[in-house]
Amino acid sequence: MRKAEAFAPAKINLTLHVTGQRQDGYHLLDSLVVFADVGDRVSVHKADGLSLCISGPKASGLAVGADNLVLRAARLAGVTNAAITLDKHLPTAAGIGGGSADAAATLRALCISHGVSIPAPDEILELGADVPICLASTSLRMSGIGDRIDPVPTLPSLPAILINPGVPVHTPDVFRALEAKTGAPMSNIPAFSNVSDCAKWLRDQRNDLEGPALRLCPPIADCLAALREQNALFARMSGSGASCFGLFATLEVAKAGCAALRRAHPSWWIQAVTLGCDVSVFQSSRDTT
Repeated sequence: MRKAEAFAPAKINLTLHVTGQRQDGYHLLDSLVVFADVGDRVSVHKADGLSLCISGPKASGLAVGADNLVLRAARLAGVTNAAITLDKHLPTAAGIGGGSADAAATLRALCISHGVSIPAPDEILELGADVPICLASTSLRMSGIGDRIDPVPTLPSLPAILINPGVPVHTPDVFRALEAKTGAPMSNIPAFSNVSDCAKWLRDQRNDLEGPALRLCPPIADCLAALREQNALFARMSGSGASCFGLFATLEVAKAGCAALRRAHPSWWIQAVTLGCDVSVFQSSRDTT
């Protein structure tokens, strides 16, 4: 029996500028997106019918209904004969692209197990604005409604801590709470020589959703304060929240900070990670017979 696995890395918005809103309601974005070396894993093999099993530490409360993005991705690829297992490690409604990454990983795994092709870009957007960039899973500049993806200068590895306070934040609510929707785009992205250079540049950029998300979810402020107390070079919310990231001088410093934060906040999801390492998702896929 042919089986394939694919990694679904966490997506982090180092910046997120809201530059406009179309007449159909879709917001225009400009974002520097990187990926972490933590995430979920999707495995698939051929079967009679289409099914999904969710396991892992973050499986609780996830519905296995027809609207699940993993099943929607399979149907979009024209697959109706697959048993899919999602090993869930990323928190949901967290601003780190968990569902989109899972959908993208499903498409990659189905390419291996079932020999299907990746759907057209306009079809993939039907799954969500983050799915195209999650398919790439490499550092990129995302703009428009998520349909434009451009290369960026090679980033250094960015040692970091990811934090989520365990409070879900729903993206539509945050966008509705956003008052100014015509902000300036990002500055040109330079070639950073180290993490300190990146942190310095980020201070002059924005996440326009951080303010409205803070009003809806005050624990985000606690996460940012906790990262700064660990002497993060820079701290910001990712996406529409509530997950936050802090950049650190070295991975060893990040790991030490992670251990201290876990002791202080045992109910939070906290991970020491490397960002911008350009996860090779196809190489991390495994095909077995």
